Amino acid sequence: MLEIDKLSLNIPDTTKPRVVIIGGGFGGINLTKKLAGKDFQVVMFDVQNYHGFWPLLYQVATAGLEPDSIAEPLRKMFGSDDYEDFHFRLVRVTSVDPVAKTVQTVIGDLTYDHLVIATGTKSNYFGNDQIKKYSFPLKKIPDALNLRSQLLQCFEQASMIKDPEVQQSLLNFVIVGGGPTGVELAGALAEMRSHILPTDYPGLDFTKMNIYLIEGLDRVLPPMAPESSEKTRKYLEKLGIIIHLNTLVESYDGNTVTFKGGEQIRAHTLIWAAGVTGAVIEGLPPQSVERGKILVDRYNQVLGCEGIYAIGDVALMRTDKYPKGHPGVAQPAIQQGKLLAKNLKRKIRNETMVEFEYFDKGSLAIIGRNRAVADLPGNIHLGGFFAWVTWLFVHIMYLIGFRTKLVVLSNWLYKFFTYENGTRLIIRPFVRKGDKATQDFVDKYRME
Repeated sequence: MLEIDKLSLNIPDTTKPRVVIIGGGFGGINLTKKLAGKDFQVVMFDVQNYHGFWPLLYQVATAGLEPDSIAEPLRKMFGSDDYEDFHFRLVRVTSVDPVAKTVQTVIGDLTYDHLVIATGTKSNYFGNDQIKKYSFPLKKIPDALNLRSQLLQCFEQASMIKDPEVQQSLLNFVIVGGGPTGVELAGALAEMRSHILPTDYPGLDFTKMNIYLIEGLDRVLPPMAPESSEKTRKYLEKLGIIIHLNTLVESYDGNTVTFKGGEQIRAHTLIWAAGVTGAVIEGLPPQSVERGKILVDRYNQVLGCEGIYAIGDVALMRTDKYPKGHPGVAQPAIQQGKLLAKNLKRKIRNETMVEFEYFDKGSLAIIGRNRAVADLPGNIHLGGFFAWVTWLFVHIMYLIGFRTKLVVLSNWLYKFFTYENGTRLIIRPFVRKGDKATQDFVDKYRME
């Protein structure tokens, strides 16, 4: 058996400036594309060996797409001669040492000349450990696969349960968070309920399947314009989704959702899309971190840390236009990654760096077939079919690699004409810790 203490980072020595990038998300890959070459040695660390297109993660969870449709191996992306002296290591970074200019990982340390933290975000449970234990997040591909298995297992169990109360709890799905992830997931589940599940499970009455969307504020899609929020609410209600606004979840024990105020819903599935916090690396000075994000200046340099930069969702850059930081979407990360690459090249040439200025290309959310909303530059707000087409086009364009674009487009075309929704396979049964009912189901019904 391989012993971890026998491993090492095995990064070759270099006379070039070494740029260490932590994270292969939108910021990290766009920085690498513009930076890797003859001027720098670029080393990327990540705990997964692929770049994922997370805006489509909900479609993996609802069996609309397979995981490899929204992911591209990092080594494949940067394996050509165009990316000279690029090195990827599948390893977890434990901390950084700004004084020694060193990155610590689980298998060794590496010095850097420039360090870029592009770790993105993780789910924020606001200190509620019970919800963290029993709910389903949707931040990574394994999360989506776990949720997919949970959904399908609930339908399978419901088809074999005679007790109406237990059956109803299996058919109640609670989504906490009315942002893009929650809205798009609710719409996808509603379309499955209408077009797919009645055929798969003819013995089940899917008029009893309830989809709850819970939002703590007074409207869905709070980051978008009020017009788009209102259109989205009407679309969701037309799809039969039960919306609870100004509502907070107090607890969830795997069987019962309890709201502040005392109302309860029995449900075997609670999906947590209520908030995120920055995936901050340990070792940064406390004054450089605020409310789960890393404070940066207009050049994305971490405040108080020479030679350390943060880009994307983990970074908090305050400007007059964005006093609370930039939106938590892909575009700020993409634009910051590209500009930082240019600025690092300027820096080694002793040229003046350029301040970051965010260009807002708009916001989009899809609620279902022919239903979407779009806030575009120029105070333009679209809804319905034209917003839906815009959403499809934008998401195809920003997928990484020709193969993924082709696979996703062909899947969407097939689904559009047939209403069919992928291969609904329970490849790896999911059993939540402490969930005796599901464990018994897996054990008794030959699900290995």
